Amino acid sequence: MFNYIINKIFYGLLTLFGVVTVIFFLFNVLPGDPARMMLDQREDNEQLQNIRKKYGFDQPTSVQYFYYLNDVSPISIHSKDAENYTFLDEEKYSFKVLFSIAEKDIALKYPYLRKSFQKNDKNVSEVIAETLPNTAILAISAITIAILIGVFLGVLSALYKDTFFDRFISVISTLGMSIPSFFSAILFAWLFGFVLHKYTNLNMTGSLYEVGDFGEEIYIQWKNLLLPAIVLGIRPLAVVIQLMRNSLLEVLNQDYIRTAKAKGLTTYKIIKTHALKNSLNPVVTAVSGWFASLLAGAVFVEYIFNWNGLGKEIVNALNTLDLPVIMGSVLVIATMFIIINIMVDIIYGILDPRIRLK
Repeated sequence: MFNYIINKIFYGLLTLFGVVTVIFFLFNVLPGDPARMMLDQREDNEQLQNIRKKYGFDQPTSVQYFYYLNDVSPISIHSKDAENYTFLDEEKYSFKVLFSIAEKDIALKYPYLRKSFQKNDKNVSEVIAETLPNTAILAISAITIAILIGVFLGVLSALYKDTFFDRFISVISTLGMSIPSFFSAILFAWLFGFVLHKYTNLNMTGSLYEVGDFGEEIYIQWKNLLLPAIVLGIRPLAVVIQLMRNSLLEVLNQDYIRTAKAKGLTTYKIIKTHALKNSLNPVVTAVSGWFASLLAGAVFVEYIFNWNGLGKEIVNALNTLDLPVIMGSVLVIATMFIIINIMVDIIYGILDPRIRLK
């Protein structure tokens, strides 16, 4: 089991290294001068040169890549000579020296995602820390809606197999998986936030936190969570319904279910006691993958509903070419996706020893 966990962590780190590499080179080849982006193209040549030298924009791409790895890695390399500290390390972040090799210090630190070009030199980690919790709340709400409704409708579809109800749910599920999230967001915002506003009392747009009329009070507006959570949960809901239906039908054909029926147990008792828990494995697999995907899929939903989350922040950063915010956000989402998948693999390895042998 120990070797299994180590292998999963190793491949996860390898994947993360690949993500970091792709992110750097993808955004490094974009046209434009990062120094001008930081100064909003209003400064003179001397200031531009100072910025390029300070942040290493005047260095070859290979050197910039090494410096980027050094920044985002929790274990980094630093020169002992204070005058040669990479990009003014002491000004960027604090670190604890672990040991020294030759003229270099090997140090431990928090990953440094650099500073925003457009937010008054604000650390990208601060930008993400302010917006990621809102996205997490939205994703958790969406996946909760998908699980509760999806499992219930999936069970009903299996029990009423090949009836009108089953076909109707199947059509709705197919429709839910086919319609893009941004179109669903526009439709729901217009229908429930505008056309039916006097009945639903829901807003077309709005975030979790709102400011009072006089700008002094900040309060939570839970109703603003409902529409974006439903829209974001439509696609995983459709998947959960189909997986639950098919898995339950397969379980209901097992011998031990026939034995339970022969003993006179009711359908409700059989589903609750025997069939349901054995049908949830594919659902758990889908939910674990979808939760991580929702963090990335929330981009357009958050922007349309004006939800102040990481997705909306990414769109704003794309509009202003705020590259550090884009790169940092994508890296954080990818890291969370990898961690979730490693945890799921480890849990499966604990529950089913056969998986560890593959």
